[in-house]
Amino acid sequence: MVTGDNKVTAIAIAKECGILYEGEENEDPCICMTGPEFFEYIGGFIYTDTKEQVQIMGHQEKLEFESVKDLEKMKNIRQKLKVLARSRPNDKYVIVAGLRQLGDIVAVTGDGTNDAPALRKADVGFAMNSGTQVAHAASDIIIQDDNFASIVKACSWGRNVYDNIRRFLQFQLSVNCVALFSCLIGSLVFQKSPLAAIQLLWVNLIMDSLASLALATETPKPELLQRPPYRKKEYIISQRMVKHILGQAIFQSIVILVVLFGGSGFIKEEFCGSYTIGGVVYGALPECTGGTYEKLTLTKITNSLVGKNDEYLADLQNQWK
Repeated sequence: MVTGDNKVTAIAIAKECGILYEGEENEDPCICMTGPEFFEYIGGFIYTDTKEQVQIMGHQEKLEFESVKDLEKMKNIRQKLKVLARSRPNDKYVIVAGLRQLGDIVAVTGDGTNDAPALRKADVGFAMNSGTQVAHAASDIIIQDDNFASIVKACSWGRNVYDNIRRFLQFQLSVNCVALFSCLIGSLVFQKSPLAAIQLLWVNLIMDSLASLALATETPKPELLQRPPYRKKEYIISQRMVKHILGQAIFQSIVILVVLFGGSGFIKEEFCGSYTIGGVVYGALPECTGGTYEKLTLTKITNSLVGKNDEYLADLQNQWK
């Protein structure tokens, strides 16, 4: 908690909010500090090329050369500091810059003109709707109802949208890998694709669209905020997703190939080749492909269910480790 109030008031409010417990402020000098104490402790804020102190005012230049003078002490601050009282605009800016320099993702809330430098420097700046126009201009998001609970809701929805995108990608990649592999093997063996173009079109336009919409419209769950955030440079397709994509693609491909090569033995159907309607030649009828189209449909439904069930994904992850 960074505030301009005096230290006694800041500590009292921090205890009411649950940031501090009784007596914690006396355990370590770095737990509760004032702005000037913090600035002196880290050695100031300097330009790395000239070693001169940075003068923070309005629009900053040479941002890439700014640095906290003593990074080791800044790491100690990151671990221990809970309340920063009597903070000046410079102190707010420096603590944000220092945390970002250590690789953290920083969000800042503010409503006053003196919060503008820190709001602009942060990865995400939240300004209150009742705040000044300067704060609004420097922020990324304006909280319309001036309620801090809205920030939690925004974080929950942000994580949920990201997870939904991942579910969509996992489903689409699994399905297309299976379709591509089945068509490739069928074409090499039979000199003709087991899935006609119209069937592939139906699968991609109708089945994929509806299943993907179902996966992409999941609402946020409370558990989303109980896990650590994703790393800043993490790929959108994670190793866990690759395992699930490959596992589902292999399983579905095996089922389809079994039906493709051995389906005539237990389904009693044969490959009928092409057919003609109104003088136009089409690919093989769905009922004449040995059940391949129907099996692809079944495996797609299975794949969409796997992509939707988070608990099942967690079990798979544990099994694959």
